[in-house]
Amino acid sequence: NAASLAPLAVILPFVGAALAFLYIRAPRAQRTVTISTLAPTLCLEAFLLHAAWTQGVQSASLGGWPAPFGISVVVVEFSSLMLVVSTTVRLAVLVYAAGQGMAGGDEDGPVSIFHPTYMILVAGVSNAFLTGDLFNLYVGFEILLTASYVLMTLGGTGPRVRAGVTYVVDSVIPSVLFLVAIAMVYAATGTVNMADLALRLDELDPATNMTLHLMLVVAFGIKAAMFPLSFWLPDSYPTAPAPVTAVFAGLLTKVGVYALVRTETLPFPGDRINTLLMVAAVLTMVVGILGAVAQIDIKRMLSFTLVSHIGYMVFGLALSSRLGLAATIYYVAHHTTVQTSLFLVAGLIDRRGGTTNMDRLGGLARLSPLLAVLFFIPAMNLAGIPPFSGFLGKLGLLQAGVDLGTPLAYVLVAGGVLTSLLTLLAMARVWNRAFWRTPEDAEHPDPVLLAVATDGSALR
Repeated sequence: NAASLAPLAVILPFVGAALAFLYIRAPRAQRTVTISTLAPTLCLEAFLLHAAWTQGVQSASLGGWPAPFGISVVVVEFSSLMLVVSTTVRLAVLVYAAGQGMAGGDEDGPVSIFHPTYMILVAGVSNAFLTGDLFNLYVGFEILLTASYVLMTLGGTGPRVRAGVTYVVDSVIPSVLFLVAIAMVYAATGTVNMADLALRLDELDPATNMTLHLMLVVAFGIKAAMFPLSFWLPDSYPTAPAPVTAVFAGLLTKVGVYALVRTETLPFPGDRINTLLMVAAVLTMVVGILGAVAQIDIKRMLSFTLVSHIGYMVFGLALSSRLGLAATIYYVAHHTTVQTSLFLVAGLIDRRGGTTNMDRLGGLARLSPLLAVLFFIPAMNLAGIPPFSGFLGKLGLLQAGVDLGTPLAYVLVAGGVLTSLLTLLAMARVWNRAFWRTPEDAEHPDPVLLAVATDGSALR
């Protein structure tokens, strides 16, 4: 049974964290340990994906306690796909961080804490993706959130501490709500195993069932940054170091989306709250992208696009159709890689141009052609330009909405098209202002960029 190997996807990162602590004063050794731990973890998860794809759903019980009494580890196509995608992204971010000096002792990455904390975050995310019961899902959330509190405030600067306080408060609220919901679910059904809950929840009074359902949706909606529960994200993410922001944007909100998908397809199947999810999806898409268009800072703009595109994932989930769910799963994997790439590129823009404020940038395409290409490809992908993966995901979602054919579904389709067009507008603004125009045309030109443009040393 391949699922018996699944706990290693959680154990290996914890081992890597412990070893990284041992080499607390050896940056090179820490980088070697963490990358060497993540690489075999990715190989293991690729094996789990292959096993789930060829052999179907597999599960294992830990500690000798059978389900529903013990902790269950479940390997399905979706969870194993998320493991492979997330670990690939985390490994790439780790290599990026090492290359940028994040772990080299500069003010953005104290060498004593970055690598161990990062590996603990990896373990928490993997645990959340593999668990088969609600309480262990809560444990996974708390592991990754505890690590994220530390990563959010790396360097201890004033803006990061203030953003970290906001992030902590806004993370504790859904955690408490989730824990209360778990207690109520256990009191009502006598189990927290999600497969067992699928059998027992239908026996409850409909009002009780709906109360438990909505509590979990609200808790996961806050974690996924679904409107109107997304107010915390744009002020929290842009202040963190680029690798931290990238892994947060690519993964942490997707854990909330993953929990929503699991909740809506296993314990609470059906269409009882589809109208609510559809309204939330269209508002998340439209309000988020309007916020993005209004920004002049690239990191804040990307934070708003992150919120906006969570709406696409809720869009497909709310349709309760096979095509809608397939498009949601595809879009989660697509968005994880693309949004992470854009935040990493934003870090390179900050390092190369000295700022991410578009009023001060200009001439980056001439200054660094490779950086221009690195931005252009994921930007067009996020906007859904064919033949990139974003086009295929959005096409699947729009087709699923048209197939449903209800007035609200058509509103979702229109909102999705509008959001895609405004995403293209936001990306084009960054390209035109930061890359295409000359530094002299900037509203508040940066002296360094002006000097480079003047002395003709831009091409290097």
